[in-house]
Amino acid sequence: MTEHLEIEQKFDVDTGFERPSFDGLDGVSADPPVLYLLSATYYDTADGRLAANKITLRRRTGGTDEGWHLKLPAGAGARREIRAPLAASEEEVPDELASRVAEVTEDQPMSPIAILETQRTVVTLRGRDGQTVAEVADDVVTARRLPERGEPLRWREIEVEVPAADPPLQRAAADTLLAAGAQPAGHASKLARVLNG
Repeated sequence: MTEHLEIEQKFDVDTGFERPSFDGLDGVSADPPVLYLLSATYYDTADGRLAANKITLRRRTGGTDEGWHLKLPAGAGARREIRAPLAASEEEVPDELASRVAEVTEDQPMSPIAILETQRTVVTLRGRDGQTVAEVADDVVTARRLPERGEPLRWREIEVEVPAADPPLQRAAADTLLAAGAQPAGHASKLARVLNG
């Protein structure tokens, strides 16, 4: 099991949005885009206790971080993410993650509440030393609540994630996206958008 702090900004964009170049940011170069296909199943109790406490739990395949992800609030614009490998369980929530939220769930069973399929295009931004300073993820999402009700939701959003807080870079990346027509995200997470949509 691993743990790290997730620091990201989210933006809503329309389907025709043209992702801007970030090469103009001071001291930053952009790698060529890389495409990933992600499939995530989200879990909660029958009465939505995790969502009510701004906690998300998912099992995701595809991309560079396949596995079980538990995200806990950690202040403005940040969440603590705890990961367990896929091998920990095929469909049952791993015990080590269930125990982290037992106080919230009161040991009620957790089951799938939504499935999100994401076509993700990632642009890695690097500093002068070649180290990653941010990742820009351009996500085209198709989401279904479980049990299925009506048509799937579809939208596009951009996430800018930094490995460590860097306010000037985060501001510059946000300004670049806003100037290109992006808007601050109307939801704190993809799951929140599905549950409130």
